[in-house]
Amino acid sequence: MRTAKIERKTRETQILAEMNLDGTGKYAIKTPIPFFDHMLTLMCKHGLFDMRLKAKGDVEIDDHHTVEDTGIVLGKALKQALGDMKGIVRYGQSSVTMDEALAEVSLDISGRPYLVYNVSFPKKSKLREFDPDLIEDFLRAFAGSAGITLHVNLSYGRNTHHIIEAIFKALGRALKQAVSLDPRVKGVPSTKGTL
Repeated sequence: MRTAKIERKTRETQILAEMNLDGTGKYAIKTPIPFFDHMLTLMCKHGLFDMRLKAKGDVEIDDHHTVEDTGIVLGKALKQALGDMKGIVRYGQSSVTMDEALAEVSLDISGRPYLVYNVSFPKKSKLREFDPDLIEDFLRAFAGSAGITLHVNLSYGRNTHHIIEAIFKALGRALKQAVSLDPRVKGVPSTKGTL
């Protein structure tokens, strides 16, 4: 079983995550940010990861610490669950539509963290209290802690909720592809012999 359990406690947040890469998309996610919970459940469901996540944070100040620190914890969980990375496909790509929005996520489990984020929202409005700009902060923290190269591109979209939903669904699907095991891959999928 490719599983991980990561706990992070700071003066700003307390986060506990458990992840199973070979799951069926079961999730139990509870942060103080309902919209963020919804997006993380979509990632799990479409990535077929089992995940339990509990997060507390200083949201009375801002959602930023909780969102970014959750990215750090989930990135570390992914890296731990992958273990030696032998036999993984390594690359993943998914384009997902959500009504009028089309987003694409491409990634490489490379050991070289990098984020390319070509997303602009049609209007600077919050979804209730959620700031859409935090999505980039989450993805940067996730990619950095997981050690992945992550490209997120929005082709088009009018509704901010739909754009973010397409991104998280595409992220789950691209991760599912990249972490899947191929019996033909001997060792790690790199000519260098390491990732």
